[in-house]
Amino acid sequence: MNEQQTIQAIFDAGHTVAVVGLSPKAWRESFGVSRAMQAAGWRIIPVNPVAAERGESILGEKAYATLSDAALHEKIDLVNVFRNSGDVPPVMDEAIAIGAPAVWLQMGIRHDDAADRARAAGLKVVQDRCLKVEWMMRDRRSP
Repeated sequence: MNEQQTIQAIFDAGHTVAVVGLSPKAWRESFGVSRAMQAAGWRIIPVNPVAAERGESILGEKAYATLSDAALHEKIDLVNVFRNSGDVPPVMDEAIAIGAPAVWLQMGIRHDDAADRARAAGLKVVQDRCLKVEWMMRDRRSP
């Protein structure tokens, strides 16, 4: 499966996304992308330990401290990562452990070893792409 087929398969599979590193700050990319996806009909599950500890919500959704916590309460179709590349391996390991079907690493985020481990475990992986941009471009790619 090439990357474009992987992206399409992710879009076809469901629209509940756990966003690791989702900031409550409206000027941050994680907030803007997640708000746009929410407006497009996606369910956003914030994963932010600071917000979770404070009992805060982000974009009207309860924040969870970890993916594992989120997966206990929510069905997750996709894990969208807004963390530095060096922070990806434990996030990928947690995504594998909870049985997430797919992981998306946002623009500028790439970790080939972690991505290879996830693919070997059966997850679909997209790296260094913006979920919002790809979602908006999907209709333009159709024949």
